[in-house]
Amino acid sequence: MEELTEIYDKIYRYCFYRIRNSAAAEDVTQEAFLKYFSQNKSLRHGEDMAYLYTIAKNLCIDLFRKKQTEELPEEYPAEDFADKSETKIAVRTAMEKLDERNREALILRYIGGLSVNETAAAMGISRFAVHRLERAALAEMKKNLKGAL
Repeated sequence: MEELTEIYDKIYRYCFYRIRNSAAAEDVTQEAFLKYFSQNKSLRHGEDMAYLYTIAKNLCIDLFRKKQTEELPEEYPAEDFADKSETKIAVRTAMEKLDERNREALILRYIGGLSVNETAAAMGISRFAVHRLERAALAEMKKNLKGAL
């Protein structure tokens, strides 16, 4: 099983990519773990991870609902400023062009490192739907990246 700190980092990255604010992502990550552990004594890989991602997703949505009128400032970690490359900017821009569902599928699979089964559980869809979303999202990413690199 992954160490708790590794799982925490994955949930934080997921929240950061959805919220784009490090302080808010940290708060949401902590709240997700608190909610999870208030109902569960341990964290196992598989369905428990999918449940934790679902909690984090719902908290991110709640945050945006609360802050509808007030924009969260867009912020990037300090290490990104030192190492921004054209490729990173192009990939980030291509990701932002994806629709919400496709972007979430890629974030869960490639940034969160979830398996297809875990991604399906976190998104509430079938494994086959995850495969279709992933394929469509990657095709759209390729299209968005053409000419940018």
